[in-house]
Amino acid sequence: MTTLALADTGVLTGRSLRHILRSPDTIITTAVTPIALMLLFVYVFGGAINTGTDRSYLDFMLPGILLITVASGIAYTAYRLFLDMQGGLFERFQSMPISRSSVLWAHVLTSLVANLIAVALVIGVALLMGFRTGAGPLAWLAVISILALFTLALTWIAVIAGLSAKTVDGASAFSYPLIFLPFISSAFAPTDSMPGPVAWFAEHQPVTSIVNTIRALFSQQPVGGEIWIALAWMVGILIAAYIGAILIYRTKIR
Repeated sequence: MTTLALADTGVLTGRSLRHILRSPDTIITTAVTPIALMLLFVYVFGGAINTGTDRSYLDFMLPGILLITVASGIAYTAYRLFLDMQGGLFERFQSMPISRSSVLWAHVLTSLVANLIAVALVIGVALLMGFRTGAGPLAWLAVISILALFTLALTWIAVIAGLSAKTVDGASAFSYPLIFLPFISSAFAPTDSMPGPVAWFAEHQPVTSIVNTIRALFSQQPVGGEIWIALAWMVGILIAAYIGAILIYRTKIR
């Protein structure tokens, strides 16, 4: 990205962030559902689920809740992008001397900031509920980096949805399968407790390796090969979604 493109992206990102600051209910709404799920699973279902470890159920399931937080938040990116497209904002930008890619990157970076704030809110509530970790600064940095990469990968999928949708509802509906994906993973129960076909799917889908990696970092356990599988999934999805979004964007503005 050139210096001009970086400058344009910075200006447009500032514009998008100001919209977020003027209506913080977006971030609050993003955090409400994961917090409600966390309360439900810990205080209602948690006592009936055997995780096979001596950790509290809150410690066990928090990584999955963090991924659900991100999956919920990216729907707003598709929604805002769709409104910009329908409002003719992109056409106006095309008549100005700004980098074309900066328009998309502004939405992506805004999503990254907003979702990390929502994740911080969820972690804050988890700490009030009794979540404890001996993870050091490097482990926390690794967790934040994984969540940031996960957010970027899903946000570029949201960009595709926002550019391709025909209605407002269609722009955000794509996120529903992503929100439910952690439920069929190791996020809330060990995969070996699931029926055969479900267990196979849970073991081989990307959320499980990401959850296991974050859980290991929080509990100060070796991450093993899980982290490389998680990174491969996230980087692969990110690259594929980025290429797809750019191609669709070029077709739209042509």
